[in-house]
Amino acid sequence: MKKLGIGMIGYGAIARVHAMAYRTIPMHYGLPADTITIAGVAGRSAEAAQKSALELGCPFWTADYHDLLARSDIDVIDCSLPNHLHEEVVLAAAKAGKHIYCEKPLAMDVTQGRRMVDAANQAGVKTQMNFNFRFYPAVMRARQLIDDGFLGRVFSFRGCFYRASYINPNKPLSWRLKKESAGSGALFDLGSHIIDLVYYLLGDFNSVLATLDTLIKERPVSAGSTQKGRVDVDDIALMQVRMANDALGTIEASRMGTGVVNDVRLEIFGEKGALRFNLDDPNWLEVFDVNDKSEPLGGLSGFKRIQTVGHYAGQKAPDWSMPPGFVRTFAEGQYQFLKAISENLQTSPSLAEGLYIQSVMEAALTSSTRKSWVNVTDID
Repeated sequence: MKKLGIGMIGYGAIARVHAMAYRTIPMHYGLPADTITIAGVAGRSAEAAQKSALELGCPFWTADYHDLLARSDIDVIDCSLPNHLHEEVVLAAAKAGKHIYCEKPLAMDVTQGRRMVDAANQAGVKTQMNFNFRFYPAVMRARQLIDDGFLGRVFSFRGCFYRASYINPNKPLSWRLKKESAGSGALFDLGSHIIDLVYYLLGDFNSVLATLDTLIKERPVSAGSTQKGRVDVDDIALMQVRMANDALGTIEASRMGTGVVNDVRLEIFGEKGALRFNLDDPNWLEVFDVNDKSEPLGGLSGFKRIQTVGHYAGQKAPDWSMPPGFVRTFAEGQYQFLKAISENLQTSPSLAEGLYIQSVMEAALTSSTRKSWVNVTDID
């Protein structure tokens, strides 16, 4: 892999995970340490940017992200800003000829997303979204099995992502709870991941029937304040969907899942078999094969756990038998992106795929308002 410099725009919680992942890639794949360099960081102020640079050990910091775009030692822009700031950065990065790695969701709406994809295409730069759940080996194995016809015709599926992150009514307002900066709540924040997993494994969506609701409608404007402000994004999103292959499914996303931390589950049921993945147990993919005989006394019929653990092609450390971690999925997505830049390969999930996920989410928002089924193609 050729040497590549990363410019990080934004350095909040998720950007730290991005940075951790970049740092580990050379060690995972036996590359020289300077193959991937975090060459600069832009923050909300010079003081914040300098503090971030000290943590990152990078030589350049700035309060104006345009300074990163002007640097010849930066090849890739990593955008980890709040949702409403993605478009401006992506358009500027594309104009500057920088490759783009963008946190999900792509944009605030499909119109913004189209402008971003068009700008990247016109500039000829490579792009990728951070849909890191794709890069669990169990999920990648599920994709292989589906592509090989293991399920046959897919009848139905269900996917969910539940967190308990907003069950406290005294948790104050933040950008994630405001439509003007987030676009949507649980749907964009968590639902985008599950929608992308379904898209990755089962292909295009046909139509959506969704209900979105805000369960805590007011919150303190700041920590400890008695003044309340309105929450105008969804706490929970429930979707019925029909896929282009005619499979029916449900998708649930909630930040009000009392008692859970990151409850991510996906189940797919087909004519020849079934698949189950649970993030709480990421070492395994559960599979059911209808060809397993049920006699005598049950035979070998039943769900089996396929050992997937840390099987990443070409990985040198840790060895394949070690369980995959959350940061490792980021690193794999980033590695595949940087490898695509170095070898001029197609990237996935690209901004164009992020735009498709945006169109599915916009169909869900429209459906919740109209209280009727919405065709995704009408949005796209």
